[in-house]
Amino acid sequence: MDYKPVGNGKTARSVRRTMPEAGYWKRFQSPVLVKEYGMVTSLEFSPIKPYDLLVTAAMRLQVYNGRTSQLKKSITRFNGQARSGSFRSDGKLVVAGDDSNLIQIFDGTSRSVLRTLKGHMDPVHITRFLPDKTHILSGSDDKTVRVWDIPSQTAVNVFEDHKDYVRSGCVFANNANIVATGSYDHTVRIWDIRANECVTTIKTDDPVESVLGLSGGSVVAAAAGPNVHLFDLLMGGRTLTTLGNHEKTVTSLCMDNGGGRLIAGSLDHHVKIYNVQDFKLMYSMGYPAPVLSVALSSDDTRLAVGMASGVFSLRRRAVSVKEQAEAAPARQLRAGTQAYFMRGASHKGDDHDLRVEQRRKRSLADYDQYLRKFEHSRALDAVLANNRTGLTVVLLLQELVHRDALVSALAGRDELALDTIVRFVVKFIDQPRYTSVLVKVAETLLDIYGDLLHQSGRIAELLVRLRAKVRTELRLHEDLSMLLGSMDMLMAACKVNHAGATVSADTATTSASVTSSVKA
Repeated sequence: MDYKPVGNGKTARSVRRTMPEAGYWKRFQSPVLVKEYGMVTSLEFSPIKPYDLLVTAAMRLQVYNGRTSQLKKSITRFNGQARSGSFRSDGKLVVAGDDSNLIQIFDGTSRSVLRTLKGHMDPVHITRFLPDKTHILSGSDDKTVRVWDIPSQTAVNVFEDHKDYVRSGCVFANNANIVATGSYDHTVRIWDIRANECVTTIKTDDPVESVLGLSGGSVVAAAAGPNVHLFDLLMGGRTLTTLGNHEKTVTSLCMDNGGGRLIAGSLDHHVKIYNVQDFKLMYSMGYPAPVLSVALSSDDTRLAVGMASGVFSLRRRAVSVKEQAEAAPARQLRAGTQAYFMRGASHKGDDHDLRVEQRRKRSLADYDQYLRKFEHSRALDAVLANNRTGLTVVLLLQELVHRDALVSALAGRDELALDTIVRFVVKFIDQPRYTSVLVKVAETLLDIYGDLLHQSGRIAELLVRLRAKVRTELRLHEDLSMLLGSMDMLMAACKVNHAGATVSADTATTSASVTSSVKA
C-alpha cells in the first residue's frame, strides 16, 4: 500500500467555473471605437489576408488596414447614401449600391470606378458578387431583384415577385445558380438564375432585415423582427427552429469561418452568438448603441460591429501560440536530419485520443519521509524546524496520536528541543481548531517531564504563560455559560408572559360571548 502523506495545510479554494465557449469569446478584448460620418450600415472583411475591413457609412466606403486598423483608403464617389459595400472573393474588386439608384464597381487598389450599373428605379440596398466573379446580385426599394453581368453591364435576370422593399440578400458559395433575398413583404425567396424564377417562398411574421446562407447551402437564416429563423431548403423551406433571445429587431447576421457559430446583431444593443448544431445561445456582448451590422474576419480573430450612433467597434482576439503553430504551414523536413527523426516528439494528442496515464511519483516532505520510516521523533523535529504552518504541525501531531506514538516522539528531549514544542503549544492552544490536539500534547508533556520542568527557567516561564492562557479561556467559557443561562431565563419569562397573555385574551373573549348571550 502506498504511503499517504500528511496534509499540506492548504485550505479549499472556491473554483470559478466558466464555459470554454465563453472563454473563447471573452478573448475578443480591447475594442477600438472609430467614429464615422454616419450610421454604419454595412461591414465586411476582405476574404484574403490581411483581411482589410470595408465600412459602409454615409456617402462613402472606408477601407481599414487589417494589421494596424488604420484608415487605408476612402471611396467617396457616391451621389447618395452608400449601401452594402462588398468584396469579391479574390479581394480585388469592391461593389456598392447607393440611394441614387446606381451600382458601382471599384478597383480595390486604385479606387477607380470600373463599372456603373443602371436599371433600378429606387435606392439599392443589396449588392453581392456571385461565386463565378462575373455576376452581381442586387436588391432595391423598387421591389426588384436583379442579377447583372459585369462585362456587358446588363441585367441578365430581373425578379419582380416581391411586394415591398428588398433589403437583404445572400449568395451560396457552393452554388452560383441559387440566390436568396429577404423583403419587407414578410417573405424570403429563393431564386433559380437558370430557370429565371422563384423556386421557394418562405413567409415570416415580420419584415426581413437580413438573410444568410449557412455552410453547406441547405439552410438559410433570416432575421425578421426580434427573431432569427432557420429554414431547411431541402424540405421546401420548413422551419428548423426560431431563436428568440433578442428584445428588439435583429438587423445583421454573419457566420464564423468554421460554420459552427451564428452571430446576430440587434437594435437591443447586443450581439449574440449561437451554436448552429443545437441552436443554443453561447455568448452575448453588449454595446453602447443599437447594432446595425456585424462581421467576423476569415481567421476568426477580429469582430467588427457597426452601430446607429455612427461608431463601429473592432475587437481583436488574442491568439495562443498553439493556434499560431496549427495555422502555420507545415515545414518539409529533409530525410536523415535530426529534426526528421525527432518529428512528433512534442505532439500532445487530440481530445478524443486515448491517453496512457503516466503517474509521477510525488516527492514527499522531509517529515513525511521520517514518518514513513516510523522515525516519529525526527519527523516532529523536521516539521517544527522549517517554519511550517500551524495546521501542518497539528496534522502531524494528530497523526502521531492516531499511531499511538506521541509519547515516544516527545520523550528523551533536552531543554532546547522542549522549548520549541512548548512555544508552539502556547501560541496555538487557544485556537479552536487546534485545541483538542494541543491539550493532549500539553498533558503528555506534563506526564513525561512534570518532575523536571522546574529545573529550567525558560520552560517554567513558558508554562506560566500557558497557564495564563488556559485561565483566560476558562474565564471566557464561564462568562459565556452565564450569558447563556441569562438568555434561557429571559426566553422562559417571555414564554410565560406570552402564555398568560393568551389565557387573558381567551378569558376576555369568553366573557364577551357570555355577556352577549345574556343580553340576547
